[in-house]
Amino acid sequence: MKSYKTELDPNNAQRTACLRAAGASRWAYNFGLRRKQEAWAARKAALAAGTPKDAAPKIPTAIDLHRELNRLKQIPVAQGGVAWMRESSKCAPQEGLRNLDRALDGFLRRVKAGQRPGYPRFKSRKRGIGSFTLTGAIRVTDRTIQLPRLGVLRLKERGYFPTDERVVAATVSEQAGRWFVSIRTDADPSRPHGTERLGVDVGVRKLAVCSDGTTFQNPRALRSAEQRMRVLQKAVTRKKRGGANPRKAVRRL
Repeated sequence: MKSYKTELDPNNAQRTACLRAAGASRWAYNFGLRRKQEAWAARKAALAAGTPKDAAPKIPTAIDLHRELNRLKQIPVAQGGVAWMRESSKCAPQEGLRNLDRALDGFLRRVKAGQRPGYPRFKSRKRGIGSFTLTGAIRVTDRTIQLPRLGVLRLKERGYFPTDERVVAATVSEQAGRWFVSIRTDADPSRPHGTERLGVDVGVRKLAVCSDGTTFQNPRALRSAEQRMRVLQKAVTRKKRGGANPRKAVRRL
């Protein structure tokens, strides 16, 4: 598995579709977490009442929740359904439920190991739009990427994604008003094992110096990020309260 990530250049219609898909994934995650908590409470009460473990209510899996979600998609919104979710790809809520299963499995595993992990919490729109994952027919060209139900989206970076590898999944995310896509590919290593040797000295002033004379400069990402944060923080404090500009400045920060 290899991963690549770059920025998208979507139009207004595609931005709306991305927002809708991210909302579907977020809603499915919260729906699944709520249903699992209800099932845990019912199972705990049944076991406390003396019910055998085999007869106690089961904890629904991601597949069970996805089937329940499919039934809700057939019900109009006015009647408590989520028919609006049919406008997005089925992969967005399905992968959201799978992410929930992985989060809970990791939580239980760390608890058994004696750690004190944080319990998975509900996703809030106030903490960010989030992301969604798509699988299936994903095609990549030199300048574009084709995603299910989203169509062909332009890429801001040309020639970065490989066009000769099989794309397994694509994750679209939003950060401060900018949209990014990360793809996972499945390809065999193209570089054969050789017998050459190379020494690498890692330092501070220079990130790395190789024995063949190649040097890598230290990008000093933390220093540049701190300088950028100071500029953005000043912009937040200078904005006049009550309008949309303060919210935009906070989102950039």
